[in-house]
Amino acid sequence: MDPAVLFLKAAGIGIAVAAPVGPMSLLCMRRSLALGWRRGFATGLGIATGDGTYALIAAAGLSGLSHFLLVHARPLHFAAALALFYFGLSAFRVRAAEPALSAGRGTYLGSVLLTLTNPPTIIAFAAFFTVLAPPGGLSLAAAGLTAGGVFAGSLLWWCGLVAAIGFFRAAIGTRARRMIDRIAGIFFLVFGLIELRRALAR
Repeated sequence: MDPAVLFLKAAGIGIAVAAPVGPMSLLCMRRSLALGWRRGFATGLGIATGDGTYALIAAAGLSGLSHFLLVHARPLHFAAALALFYFGLSAFRVRAAEPALSAGRGTYLGSVLLTLTNPPTIIAFAAFFTVLAPPGGLSLAAAGLTAGGVFAGSLLWWCGLVAAIGFFRAAIGTRARRMIDRIAGIFFLVFGLIELRRALAR
């Protein structure tokens, strides 16, 4: 397969994986709205890095690592639940007038780690690459190119999302931001309960 075509198809997969609304997209939107585009971009970059990492694992056929992550999915779901509970409770504590105080270091790394707490994502990428890869499988170079395409597509989506929120951010008043923050907090708590249920079901 032509490298450019492979890259573009992988980028499309990256967008398809990033686009559905979930806890990570909610986190990126909330940080962009409350803390500004830099925090939102750092969050999106972390998510894209996590997606690219899982794409590389799936595309390169690293079955040993995939098996390890899937076997240890239970503690990872617990970790994701705790993180989401933290974000949910933080949304009710943080004052909209003091957004800078809620922004700690490690936004990027935290987003990467939270993205990687969902090992079944490997299965989704593996399913995509089963259709994308040639009969003989992907070479290591092609796997790297594919992972790069997924990363680029995912990052493109998050950049667009952060830019859109940044465009409307100035028009949203403090009271409206606080209300949105609380609604986001409720969703974080719900997502946390879902992750906890997944962990306990294993």
